[in-house]
Amino acid sequence: MRGGAAAAIARWTRRLLVGTLLVAVAVVGGTAVRVWQVARIDDRTPAEAIVVLGAAQYSGVPSSVFEARLEHANKLYVAGVAPRIITVGGKQEGDLYTEAASGKAYLESLGVPPDSIIAVEEGSDTLLSIEAVSEEMSSLGIDSVVLVSDPWHSLRTRTMARDAGLKAWTSPTRQGPAVFTRESQIRSITRETGALLWYQFTHFSADFPYTAQQ
Repeated sequence: MRGGAAAAIARWTRRLLVGTLLVAVAVVGGTAVRVWQVARIDDRTPAEAIVVLGAAQYSGVPSSVFEARLEHANKLYVAGVAPRIITVGGKQEGDLYTEAASGKAYLESLGVPPDSIIAVEEGSDTLLSIEAVSEEMSSLGIDSVVLVSDPWHSLRTRTMARDAGLKAWTSPTRQGPAVFTRESQIRSITRETGALLWYQFTHFSADFPYTAQQ
């Protein structure tokens, strides 16, 4: 009897472990597929603002990743998708410029009128940036937004924006180092899958170092 009971417990334990593993694989795999699917969406439905998520800048000069986002936002603005562009992002220790300020300056150099650009100079990660944008937009009495970032960043950014009370959709850039190579795409999808799952379970940010944004 004792041997039979022990064997039964061992079988149920194995089944539980296998079942747990299968559920985990399904959740992770399903999330990765959603990251990939939303990355392919380019929704240019008219909104009240275009928001450009910040990335690295060097002494006021946007990195190649940031530049690609800003140029895409400019195209949306010229196409009449929204009457204003919001740049967002603070600065790292030792920096003289914020991501938001350098983004605003770059957009002005492309011909966007200064009074059509709002620089929200806050946010050291995606979640804090989205929260800062939400507060700024609330103060302006607007809430619909087209989010511009890298394709693989789109689902997490949209999820956070909607959680912050914004009516949000995405139009990601299709250029820059984040989308050029298959290696960078796989790395980005893997990273974003983990970061999104972490956010959904904890509602905290999980912005890990990301070399493509440097």
